[in-house]
Amino acid sequence: MLKVMVPVDGSEHSMNAVRFLIKKVALYRDPVEIHLINVQYPIASGNVKHFISHEAIEKFYHDSAMLVLQPARNLLEQAGIPCFFHAAVGEPAETIVRYAREKACKQIVMSPRGLGTVSGMLLGSVSTKVLHLSEIPVLLVKGDA
Repeated sequence: MLKVMVPVDGSEHSMNAVRFLIKKVALYRDPVEIHLINVQYPIASGNVKHFISHEAIEKFYHDSAMLVLQPARNLLEQAGIPCFFHAAVGEPAETIVRYAREKACKQIVMSPRGLGTVSGMLLGSVSTKVLHLSEIPVLLVKGDA
């Protein structure tokens, strides 16, 4: 079984990565187990946590992630491809790589989000950080799938 991690942030670029994987899944030699992940930036810290319950904050993160993941889950379901889905909070690149390791994924499929080389170096895209942090192969999907 080949496990593949697909980060989904709600952008059309990340959906292109999902569509690409749907088209190419038959080309893999082994059956594919797809893991979708949405990583939410931590927004509640410091004094905010004194006024909002931990449960409310966790529910907000979970509900936000599920909303973002739903279109990708729908595409995979329509294609008859089962998937697992994960909601996480943290720095996106580090969290994606950590989850991929924890789930024993053999590949990460994601979009570079269309940043040019200079922009990517200046702004530091998530995909660039994933490439640097991951010992797992990363497949970047550019353009429409």
